[in-house]
Amino acid sequence: MFSDIPADTRIVIIDDVAANLRLLHSSLKAFGLRHVVSFADSASGLVWLKEQPWDLLLLDLDMPAPDGFEILRQLSERDRSRSPVIILTALSEPQNRRLGLELGANDYLLKPLDLPELLLRIRNALRLSHATRQLQDLNHALEQRVHERTFQLEDSYCAMLRALSRAACYRDDETGAHVLRIGETAAVMAKAIGMPQPWCDLIRLAAPMHDLGKIGIPDRILHKDGPLTAQERQQMMDHPRIGHAILQDTHATELSDMAADIAYGHHEKWDGSGYPQGLAGKDIPLSARIVALCDVYDALRMERPYKRAWSPERAQAYILEQSGMHFDPELVTVMCRCFGQVEKLIEDDAEQAGAHTQRPSKAGAGQPPD
Repeated sequence: MFSDIPADTRIVIIDDVAANLRLLHSSLKAFGLRHVVSFADSASGLVWLKEQPWDLLLLDLDMPAPDGFEILRQLSERDRSRSPVIILTALSEPQNRRLGLELGANDYLLKPLDLPELLLRIRNALRLSHATRQLQDLNHALEQRVHERTFQLEDSYCAMLRALSRAACYRDDETGAHVLRIGETAAVMAKAIGMPQPWCDLIRLAAPMHDLGKIGIPDRILHKDGPLTAQERQQMMDHPRIGHAILQDTHATELSDMAADIAYGHHEKWDGSGYPQGLAGKDIPLSARIVALCDVYDALRMERPYKRAWSPERAQAYILEQSGMHFDPELVTVMCRCFGQVEKLIEDDAEQAGAHTQRPSKAGAGQPPD
């Protein structure tokens, strides 16, 4: 009868009548259910149930405290499909039956018991419990595989975006260290203003794509030695729109949405004098406002073919001067508290690169970027 029931199935019996315990215990053993635990003392049985794993409970109701109803209340948090309870009682009143079932019993049988019927009900309850466990375990395994696959896809997606960021910097005179450092600096800023960690992680990945649109700017403009003509400057100012178009997708993710916002908005200015949309104040996405600040500071601190690096003091003074004009004044206040961390990122990259062109100087001349 129980040949398809796992051998390690554990059945618990709680009944204050010793004769009932002996009958049930011996009957279950006789049919091959070896792991049967019996309690005449309901209090001891309840403690055991809370501390040990079990598969089926055969429960009397009319017992000294705690009675069967109280035991059901104490077990209300259990998974009823995995750990079923069958009530075995002489209490035949409908209100007792309803209460027992309402408290979570899976079945309700009246004494005196029909042993063959009881064994069939036990078998059916155990089969359902075992099938439920198998299904839940399978679901858990599938969820784990989906999670792992999702993580792999997200990791691949992030790698692709980082590659796009590097591709953009190869079109310009920026370095890979610069675009990646913008991500780190933006994450420092995001954390400093109290953004949740997942948001900080997103901006770390999204910020390096701020100039992705430069892929679409002709080399004759991007690498021109002299000043740009009005027409060429207009074409250059189109790179935020190009970057936004590249990153915007009908199947967008939080990451691609943020990256698109940054690409489109990092040349906007707090006072509305920026481009391409002329947004002002908090109409500019927060992510774009943060990256605008980080990008300009980092560009000022870096040596380029057309300029020397600005000193930390001069670059910081410029940031403060532009508070409320180019930059969000609240973010400038936060940036002032983060200058030490930002400078540490710049110094670390300079040491790792071992390249003098990336090492910030103590003084320098040049014009601030747009």
